[in-house]
Amino acid sequence: MIKRLADSHVHFWEPNLLSYKWLAELPSLNRPFLPKDLAQAASNLPLDKIIFIQADCIPDDGLREVEWVCKLAADEPRISAIVAFAPLEQAHAGDYVSELCRYPLVKGVRRLIQSESKSFAAQPDFVRGVQMLANFDLSFDICIRHKQLEAVIEMVRQCPDVHFVLDHAGKPGIKDQILEPWATNLRKLGKFPNVSCKLSGLVTEADLQDWSLSDLQPYIDQVLAVFGPGRVMFGGDWPVLELAANYPRWVDTSLLAIKDLSETEQDQIFYANACAFYRLDL
Repeated sequence: MIKRLADSHVHFWEPNLLSYKWLAELPSLNRPFLPKDLAQAASNLPLDKIIFIQADCIPDDGLREVEWVCKLAADEPRISAIVAFAPLEQAHAGDYVSELCRYPLVKGVRRLIQSESKSFAAQPDFVRGVQMLANFDLSFDICIRHKQLEAVIEMVRQCPDVHFVLDHAGKPGIKDQILEPWATNLRKLGKFPNVSCKLSGLVTEADLQDWSLSDLQPYIDQVLAVFGPGRVMFGGDWPVLELAANYPRWVDTSLLAIKDLSETEQDQIFYANACAFYRLDL
Protein backbone atom coordinates (compact mmCIF):
# COMPACT_ATOMS: atom_id res chain seq x y z
CA MET A 1 0.00 0.00 0.00
CA ILE A 2 1.32 3.44 -0.88
CA LYS A 3 1.78 5.94 1.94
CA ARG A 4 1.28 9.13 -0.09
CA LEU A 5 0.15 9.96 -3.59
CA ALA A 6 0.74 12.93 -5.86
CA ASP A 7 -1.29 12.43 -9.02
CA SER A 8 0.57 14.06 -11.91
CA HIS A 9 -2.32 13.87 -14.36
CA VAL A 10 -5.87 14.84 -13.39
CA HIS A 11 -8.58 16.53 -15.43
CA PHE A 12 -11.66 18.37 -14.28
CA TRP A 13 -14.25 19.71 -16.67
CA GLU A 14 -17.54 21.53 -16.63
CA PRO A 15 -19.38 21.41 -19.99
CA ASN A 16 -21.93 23.90 -18.69
CA LEU A 17 -19.18 26.50 -18.33
CA LEU A 18 -16.53 25.69 -20.95
CA SER A 19 -16.74 24.07 -24.39
CA TYR A 20 -15.14 20.65 -25.04
CA LYS A 21 -15.89 19.44 -28.58
CA TRP A 22 -14.28 16.03 -28.01
CA LEU A 23 -16.72 15.08 -25.26
CA ALA A 24 -19.53 14.75 -27.82
CA GLU A 25 -17.88 11.52 -28.96
CA LEU A 26 -17.77 10.06 -25.44
CA PRO A 27 -21.25 10.31 -23.90
CA SER A 28 -20.24 8.54 -20.68
CA LEU A 29 -17.78 11.36 -19.97
CA ASN A 30 -19.94 14.20 -21.26
CA ARG A 31 -20.93 15.60 -17.89
CA PRO A 32 -19.21 17.62 -15.17
CA PHE A 33 -16.28 15.96 -13.41
CA LEU A 34 -15.30 18.02 -10.39
CA PRO A 35 -13.01 17.74 -7.35
CA LYS A 36 -15.82 16.28 -5.26
CA ASP A 37 -16.13 13.44 -7.79
CA LEU A 38 -12.43 12.69 -7.58
CA ALA A 39 -12.59 12.81 -3.78
CA GLN A 40 -15.23 10.11 -3.95
CA ALA A 41 -13.35 8.05 -6.54
CA ALA A 42 -10.14 8.13 -4.47
CA SER A 43 -11.74 8.16 -1.03
CA ASN A 44 -9.67 5.29 0.38
CA LEU A 45 -6.34 6.44 -1.04
CA PRO A 46 -3.73 8.84 0.43
CA LEU A 47 -4.16 11.37 -2.39
CA ASP A 48 -2.21 14.39 -1.19
CA LYS A 49 -1.49 16.48 -4.30
CA ILE A 50 -3.32 16.94 -7.60
CA ILE A 51 -1.75 18.32 -10.77
CA PHE A 52 -4.48 19.57 -13.09
CA ILE A 53 -3.79 19.02 -16.79
CA GLN A 54 -5.67 21.10 -19.34
CA ALA A 55 -8.73 19.22 -20.56
CA ASP A 56 -8.80 20.22 -24.23
CA CYS A 57 -11.52 22.82 -24.07
CA ILE A 58 -11.68 25.00 -27.16
CA PRO A 59 -8.65 27.34 -27.44
CA ASP A 60 -10.75 30.43 -26.81
CA ASP A 61 -11.62 29.01 -23.39
CA GLY A 62 -8.01 28.24 -22.39
CA LEU A 63 -7.50 31.19 -20.04
CA ARG A 64 -11.01 30.80 -18.64
CA GLU A 65 -10.12 27.20 -17.79
CA VAL A 66 -7.13 28.39 -15.76
CA GLU A 67 -9.27 30.93 -13.91
CA TRP A 68 -11.89 28.27 -13.19
CA VAL A 69 -9.36 25.77 -11.83
CA CYS A 70 -7.84 28.45 -9.61
CA LYS A 71 -11.31 28.93 -8.12
CA LEU A 72 -11.62 25.17 -7.63
CA ALA A 73 -8.27 25.18 -5.84
CA ALA A 74 -9.56 27.70 -3.32
CA ASP A 75 -11.93 25.00 -2.07
CA GLU A 76 -9.73 21.97 -2.85
CA PRO A 77 -6.21 22.72 -1.56
CA ARG A 78 -4.83 19.47 -2.93
CA ILE A 79 -4.87 21.10 -6.38
CA SER A 80 -1.21 22.05 -6.33
CA ALA A 81 -0.37 22.89 -9.95
CA ILE A 82 -1.93 23.64 -13.31
CA VAL A 83 -0.61 22.61 -16.72
CA ALA A 84 -2.38 25.05 -19.02
CA PHE A 85 -3.12 25.20 -22.72
CA ALA A 86 -1.08 27.61 -24.85
CA PRO A 87 -1.09 28.07 -28.66
CA LEU A 88 2.67 27.80 -28.87
CA GLU A 89 2.89 27.73 -32.68
CA GLN A 90 1.14 31.08 -33.06
CA ALA A 91 2.72 34.51 -33.31
CA HIS A 92 1.07 35.79 -30.12
CA ALA A 93 2.24 32.82 -28.03
CA GLY A 94 4.61 34.94 -25.95
CA ASP A 95 1.84 37.31 -24.87
CA TYR A 96 -0.42 34.36 -24.08
CA VAL A 97 2.19 32.62 -21.92
CA SER A 98 2.91 35.90 -20.13
CA GLU A 99 -0.78 36.05 -19.26
CA LEU A 100 -0.63 32.48 -17.90
CA CYS A 101 2.18 33.50 -15.58
CA ARG A 102 -0.19 35.80 -13.72
CA TYR A 103 -1.49 32.63 -12.06
CA PRO A 104 1.00 31.16 -9.55
CA LEU A 105 -0.51 27.67 -9.86
CA VAL A 106 0.51 27.45 -13.52
CA LYS A 107 3.68 25.37 -13.61
CA GLY A 108 3.62 24.07 -17.16
CA VAL A 109 2.00 24.07 -20.58
CA ARG A 110 0.39 21.40 -22.71
CA ARG A 111 -0.51 21.99 -26.33
CA LEU A 112 -2.00 18.68 -27.54
CA ILE A 113 -0.08 17.09 -30.41
CA GLN A 114 -1.84 13.73 -30.64
CA SER A 115 -4.38 14.87 -33.25
CA GLU A 116 -1.84 16.69 -35.42
CA SER A 117 0.34 15.36 -38.24
CA LYS A 118 3.29 13.06 -37.55
CA SER A 119 5.72 15.93 -38.20
CA PHE A 120 3.90 18.68 -36.27
CA ALA A 121 6.14 18.64 -33.19
CA ALA A 122 9.24 19.38 -35.28
CA GLN A 123 7.77 22.33 -37.19
CA PRO A 124 9.90 25.48 -36.66
CA ASP A 125 7.10 27.74 -35.39
CA PHE A 126 6.06 25.17 -32.81
CA VAL A 127 9.63 24.44 -31.71
CA ARG A 128 10.26 28.15 -31.19
CA GLY A 129 7.16 28.33 -29.01
CA VAL A 130 8.33 25.41 -26.90
CA GLN A 131 11.83 26.87 -26.58
CA MET A 132 10.26 30.06 -25.21
CA LEU A 133 8.88 28.20 -22.19
CA ALA A 134 12.35 28.12 -20.65
CA ASN A 135 12.20 31.92 -20.34
CA PHE A 136 9.11 31.56 -18.14
CA ASP A 137 10.36 28.56 -16.11
CA LEU A 138 7.46 26.45 -17.42
CA SER A 139 7.60 22.76 -18.31
CA PHE A 140 5.95 21.09 -21.29
CA ASP A 141 3.69 18.03 -21.22
CA ILE A 142 4.06 16.00 -24.42
CA CYS A 143 0.78 14.32 -25.38
CA ILE A 144 1.18 12.27 -28.56
CA ARG A 145 0.47 8.91 -30.14
CA HIS A 146 3.38 6.54 -30.57
CA LYS A 147 3.77 7.20 -34.30
CA GLN A 148 4.66 10.82 -33.53
CA LEU A 149 7.68 10.02 -31.37
CA GLU A 150 10.29 10.67 -34.07
CA ALA A 151 9.20 14.29 -34.50
CA VAL A 152 9.08 14.72 -30.72
CA ILE A 153 12.68 13.51 -30.44
CA GLU A 154 13.68 16.19 -32.94
CA MET A 155 11.74 18.83 -30.99
CA VAL A 156 13.33 17.87 -27.69
CA ARG A 157 16.80 17.90 -29.27
CA GLN A 158 16.26 21.59 -30.06
CA CYS A 159 14.97 22.49 -26.59
CA PRO A 160 17.71 21.56 -24.08
CA ASP A 161 16.57 24.18 -21.56
CA VAL A 162 12.96 22.99 -21.32
CA HIS A 163 11.80 20.29 -18.90
CA PHE A 164 9.55 17.76 -20.63
CA VAL A 165 7.32 14.95 -19.45
CA LEU A 166 5.87 12.38 -21.84
CA ASP A 167 2.19 11.84 -21.05
CA HIS A 168 0.85 8.28 -21.13
CA ALA A 169 4.26 6.88 -22.19
CA GLY A 170 3.59 8.16 -25.69
CA LYS A 171 0.37 6.12 -26.10
CA PRO A 172 1.88 2.85 -27.33
CA GLY A 173 -0.22 0.35 -29.29
CA ILE A 174 -1.08 -1.86 -26.33
CA LYS A 175 -4.36 -3.22 -27.68
CA ASP A 176 -2.57 -4.53 -30.77
CA GLN A 177 0.55 -5.58 -28.79
CA ILE A 178 2.80 -3.27 -30.82
CA LEU A 179 6.15 -2.66 -29.13
CA GLU A 180 8.24 -1.41 -32.05
CA PRO A 181 9.24 1.14 -33.11
CA TRP A 182 7.76 2.67 -29.95
CA ALA A 183 10.33 1.00 -27.69
CA THR A 184 13.29 2.02 -29.84
CA ASN A 185 12.09 5.62 -30.09
CA LEU A 186 11.39 5.73 -26.37
CA ARG A 187 15.02 4.79 -25.73
CA LYS A 188 16.15 7.62 -28.00
CA LEU A 189 13.91 10.09 -26.19
CA GLY A 190 15.05 8.86 -22.79
CA LYS A 191 18.66 9.76 -23.60
CA PHE A 192 17.76 13.40 -23.09
CA PRO A 193 18.15 14.10 -19.35
CA ASN A 194 15.47 16.81 -19.39
CA VAL A 195 12.70 14.31 -20.24
CA SER A 196 10.55 12.39 -17.74
CA CYS A 197 7.66 10.00 -18.37
CA LYS A 198 4.21 9.50 -16.88
CA LEU A 199 2.95 6.10 -15.85
CA SER A 200 -0.54 7.06 -16.96
CA GLY A 201 -3.16 6.51 -19.62
CA LEU A 202 -2.11 2.95 -20.45
CA VAL A 203 -5.38 1.16 -19.73
CA THR A 204 -7.21 3.29 -22.28
CA GLU A 205 -4.67 2.20 -24.91
CA ALA A 206 -5.47 -1.45 -24.10
CA ASP A 207 -8.75 -3.32 -24.62
CA LEU A 208 -11.12 -1.14 -22.61
CA GLN A 209 -13.36 -4.03 -21.61
CA ASP A 210 -10.80 -6.80 -21.16
CA TRP A 211 -7.34 -5.73 -20.06
CA SER A 212 -5.00 -7.09 -17.43
CA LEU A 213 -1.64 -6.22 -15.95
CA SER A 214 0.02 -8.76 -18.24
CA ASP A 215 -1.07 -6.63 -21.22
CA LEU A 216 0.56 -3.54 -19.74
CA GLN A 217 3.68 -4.99 -18.09
CA PRO A 218 5.96 -5.07 -21.18
CA TYR A 219 5.30 -1.38 -21.75
CA ILE A 220 5.75 -0.43 -18.11
CA ASP A 221 8.97 -2.45 -17.97
CA GLN A 222 10.24 -0.53 -20.99
CA VAL A 223 9.39 2.81 -19.40
CA LEU A 224 11.28 1.85 -16.24
CA ALA A 225 14.25 0.52 -18.21
CA VAL A 226 14.52 3.78 -20.16
CA PHE A 227 13.77 6.41 -17.52
CA GLY A 228 14.49 4.61 -14.25
CA PRO A 229 12.50 5.25 -11.08
CA GLY A 230 13.93 8.77 -10.86
CA ARG A 231 12.17 10.04 -14.00
CA VAL A 232 8.81 8.23 -13.89
CA MET A 233 5.70 9.64 -12.20
CA PHE A 234 2.27 8.16 -11.57
CA GLY A 235 -0.70 9.72 -13.31
CA GLY A 236 -4.33 8.75 -12.91
CA ASP A 237 -5.58 10.32 -16.15
CA TRP A 238 -8.88 10.59 -14.30
CA PRO A 239 -11.67 10.77 -15.39
CA VAL A 240 -10.67 9.50 -18.85
CA LEU A 241 -9.48 6.49 -16.86
CA GLU A 242 -13.13 5.66 -16.16
CA LEU A 243 -13.48 4.35 -19.72
CA ALA A 244 -11.43 1.31 -18.68
CA ALA A 245 -11.03 1.17 -14.88
CA ASN A 246 -11.88 2.87 -11.63
CA TYR A 247 -9.27 4.91 -9.79
CA PRO A 248 -8.35 2.35 -7.09
CA ARG A 249 -7.88 -0.41 -9.68
CA TRP A 250 -5.38 1.70 -11.64
CA VAL A 251 -3.45 2.57 -8.47
CA ASP A 252 -3.35 -1.10 -7.46
CA THR A 253 -2.31 -2.16 -10.98
CA SER A 254 0.50 0.40 -11.04
CA LEU A 255 1.71 -0.71 -7.64
CA LEU A 256 1.78 -4.35 -8.74
CA ALA A 257 3.65 -3.40 -11.91
CA ILE A 258 6.51 -1.84 -9.92
CA LYS A 259 6.42 -4.20 -6.92
CA ASP A 260 10.06 -5.25 -7.41
CA LEU A 261 11.29 -1.70 -6.83
CA SER A 262 12.37 -0.57 -3.37
CA GLU A 263 10.00 1.33 -1.11
CA THR A 264 11.98 4.51 -1.76
CA GLU A 265 11.78 4.05 -5.53
CA GLN A 266 8.05 3.40 -5.35
CA ASP A 267 7.62 6.60 -3.35
CA GLN A 268 9.55 8.47 -6.05
CA ILE A 269 7.11 7.28 -8.69
CA PHE A 270 3.95 7.79 -6.65
CA TYR A 271 4.92 11.09 -5.03
CA ALA A 272 8.36 12.69 -5.05
CA ASN A 273 9.04 12.84 -8.79
CA ALA A 274 5.83 14.69 -9.60
CA CYS A 275 6.49 17.16 -6.79
CA ALA A 276 10.01 17.80 -8.05
CA PHE A 277 9.02 18.12 -11.71
CA TYR A 278 6.19 20.55 -11.06
CA ARG A 279 8.17 22.33 -8.33
CA LEU A 280 5.85 21.61 -5.42
CA ASP A 281 6.64 21.45 -1.72
CA LEU A 282 7.06 17.87 -0.53
